[in-house]
Amino acid sequence: AALTACGGSDDTSPAADSGSSAGGPADGGAGDGGKGGGAGGALTTTAEIPEGGGKVFADRKVVVTQPSAGEFRAFSATCTHRGCAVQSVSDGVINCPCHDSNFSITDGSVQGGPAPKPLPSVPITVDGDSITLA
Repeated sequence: AALTACGGSDDTSPAADSGSSAGGPADGGAGDGGKGGGAGGALTTTAEIPEGGGKVFADRKVVVTQPSAGEFRAFSATCTHRGCAVQSVSDGVINCPCHDSNFSITDGSVQGGPAPKPLPSVPITVDGDSITLA
């Protein structure tokens, strides 16, 4: 529910409290998509990230993408416009529902909307079929 709770207010949603920090794993969220624990713990598997798309892990404040086969990237899930949480990945872009900002799944660059700068990269490690926050 935290993904949609930003509707124009600056600081009322849990997603807004992270600012522009790319340090999502530091909060060690309790839920993590069923894949491990806090910082550095397994986040997901490579099979869960669609080629040409991605998946938002709201509790870890990170979005993981696979721009091309076997290439995985991660970015902060906090929009650089007003701090809302990005909500989805489709058609090669990461989407923020608050003011329609869109970001590239390849490098986090702004593809549309009012966002002033790219989504910050988040370091990940891919080991076999496991993706972990570095």
